[in-house]
Amino acid sequence: MFHREGQKIILITFFLVAVTVLLAQFYIAIPWLKMGLQILALVVLILILQFFRNPKRTVIKNFDDILAPVDGKVVVIEEVVETEYFNDKRKQVSIFMSPVNVHVTRYPASGSIKYSKYHPGKYLVAWHPKSSTENERTTVVINTPKFGDILYRQIAGAMARRIVNYAEEGDNAQQGEDAGFIKFGSRVDLFLPLDCGITVKLNQTVVGAKTCIASTIQKDDKEELTY
Repeated sequence: MFHREGQKIILITFFLVAVTVLLAQFYIAIPWLKMGLQILALVVLILILQFFRNPKRTVIKNFDDILAPVDGKVVVIEEVVETEYFNDKRKQVSIFMSPVNVHVTRYPASGSIKYSKYHPGKYLVAWHPKSSTENERTTVVINTPKFGDILYRQIAGAMARRIVNYAEEGDNAQQGEDAGFIKFGSRVDLFLPLDCGITVKLNQTVVGAKTCIASTIQKDDKEELTY
């Protein structure tokens, strides 16, 4: 299953790869060069297909947990002052997505969307400390039953040149459902209340809509960090 944001790119890539394979087959006489071009074209197609994959994940909605909005690696867990919306201290958890990760953004919790804003910006590498405030990004705030307002931010990286955000103010977010997409390498930041229990560790690999990032239940009381 592939994400709808990749349909046009996949079709164009498939066409170009087919043309390359056919031209190489009929117009290149050197066997190793012909084979090399055909293999390279197929590798490009496979990379595009794997980047836009959209695995279906069954989510049992849980108001006590914040789930990972994306696949990737936890690169930041710290207390910071969030200056765009809250203007106070929050717990920040940041997840870096490499080009080989699934790049679908999923709602980390259920609730009503109070704020959704796009910001043009730079294209610093996604793990740069200033990428959260200077890169192209979108900010979404969800009002949840147990955590109150939580914020997640899609951040473009050095390769990512388009952020897709489906969240609109007034909509109802459903935990685990498709909230957008970031093309070709990126990062997502979560800003959570200070009193929630963070259930992941630095450098931990997380799975979107599966791994619990934070909970109203204390970490010591949870048997598993992921499920």
